[in-house]
Amino acid sequence: MMRTENEAWFPCDTEMAYELAVRVERWPRLLPHYRFVRFHEGDSDAGGLVEMAARRDFGRLPWPVWWVSRMRCDRKARRIFYTHVGGVTRGMEVVWQVDPFCGGTLVRIIHDWDGGPRFCGPAARTVGRAIVGPVFIHHVAAQTLHFLGLEARKERIG
Repeated sequence: MMRTENEAWFPCDTEMAYELAVRVERWPRLLPHYRFVRFHEGDSDAGGLVEMAARRDFGRLPWPVWWVSRMRCDRKARRIFYTHVGGVTRGMEVVWQVDPFCGGTLVRIIHDWDGGPRFCGPAARTVGRAIVGPVFIHHVAAQTLHFLGLEARKERIG
């Protein structure tokens, strides 16, 4: 099983941080590495089927990434859950945790994945775990938290 964990402290209350995390339809305007976010069913209030596309830059070479997820929201617990149902990362389970911490909010993203579809075989799953997680998922999640944290600062100040 591949697991990546990213976390960042946001200088805002948990409600603001949760709103930044759950309003994924706003991400392409807020996050320069996101290309688009489209709900095919539902919305960011109730969750639903959401298609997302971003890019992972390697210097001047932008590498496109894409996936479709089933999104579930638990506003009371301030948790957002995704199950990837389309794309290379099909089967991946993701949870966003938004918790008060030291006068602000700690936002944590956890990705769990077995490395790929069963029909690819163990060697392909091993490559998936070794490359997709650390090279793509961890980096894109770190960028997402970085830019959402900057937005939290702007909204808090302005």
